[in-house]
Amino acid sequence: MSANEQSLIEKIRQLPPQRLAEVEDFVDFLRAREQERALVHAAARASEPAFAKVWENQEDEVYDAL
Repeated sequence: MSANEQSLIEKIRQLPPQRLAEVEDFVDFLRAREQERALVHAAARASEPAFAKVWENQEDEVYDAL
């Protein structure tokens, strides 16, 4: 366990019990946001081959230099 993790655990242990639910909610929010970002990035990567013909064509090469 890293020093940052240990420090965070100690801070959480010092909180009153009623605040632990807030901490858990916030951690759940952060995890959900990370999952959403990962899904968006995966979808973008998955769509690249489908759009390759649209993006890579001689007619639009002039825009590649912008």
